[in-house]
Amino acid sequence: MALIALKVDVDTFRGTREGAVRLADLLERIDARATFLFSLGPDHTGRAIKRVFRRGFLGKVKRTSVLEHYGLKTLLYGVLLPGPRIGRRCGSVMREIARRGFEVGVHTWDHIRWQDGVARASEPWTRRELALAANEFAEIFGRSAAVHGAAGWQMNRFVPALEGEFGFRYASDTRGRAPFLPAHGAGADPVPQLPTTLPTFDELIGREDLGGEDPVDHLLALTAAEGQRDQVFTLHAELEGGAYLASFERLLREWRARGARLTDLATYMAELDLTALPRCSIEAGTVAGRSGTLAVQGSAAGA
Repeated sequence: MALIALKVDVDTFRGTREGAVRLADLLERIDARATFLFSLGPDHTGRAIKRVFRRGFLGKVKRTSVLEHYGLKTLLYGVLLPGPRIGRRCGSVMREIARRGFEVGVHTWDHIRWQDGVARASEPWTRRELALAANEFAEIFGRSAAVHGAAGWQMNRFVPALEGEFGFRYASDTRGRAPFLPAHGAGADPVPQLPTTLPTFDELIGREDLGGEDPVDHLLALTAAEGQRDQVFTLHAELEGGAYLASFERLLREWRARGARLTDLATYMAELDLTALPRCSIEAGTVAGRSGTLAVQGSAAGA
């Protein structure tokens, strides 16, 4: 097996205080690297209730035991309880994870606001949300972020150019096959995409079409079948840093035993030949086990 870059999406206040710390402890214990992408503004997780009308959302909620993983209090933030400002309340936790040698970057300002709104948003709206997140990151860490990973793999046509303007050197906003440059008209925006290539735990848990197969076994079979192909695996602080911590540890140890290098997005990026990256469109598409549409890697320019 080849390289597997681990990307940790930290969506919530609880996930930052608890799940991210548990994951850092585990990764440090087995000497694996990962990139932690933080939500930095208010936790408005409770506002996700509006997704009840989205095709497939209720099925996912039932399969993945949302209440168990997120907790009742988190599910009330932004609805019956004020959403805590994650960056302000958890800055010391974030800095400690960085101090321990893990790459840190920007996930979003307001996770629910971005995930539910960016696809149809204007350039000024998108600019404001990115600016809020980038500025909060700089306030916490005393430097700019090198990497951005869009909440819920949601984008619009303004995001790639704005990422370059805000100084991000690479991004992992999409689902896809391999690294690429986002095609934009006749040219390409300068920020490479390192798309998530593997399904996530919450996309695999309880899927009827998988016949009850354990998510860990399914992921091991997928990566074994693809041999030396490099991968990006996205995990969530609220799931793999919580109820699925033991399963995630088994996955990491099995990958390691099979010869995989478990690393972060920065290492993956440093080993790429940027001149050889294809220029690909970013399109709206679907992923099995996840409701709604996501930003997915499209066809290569000229293909």
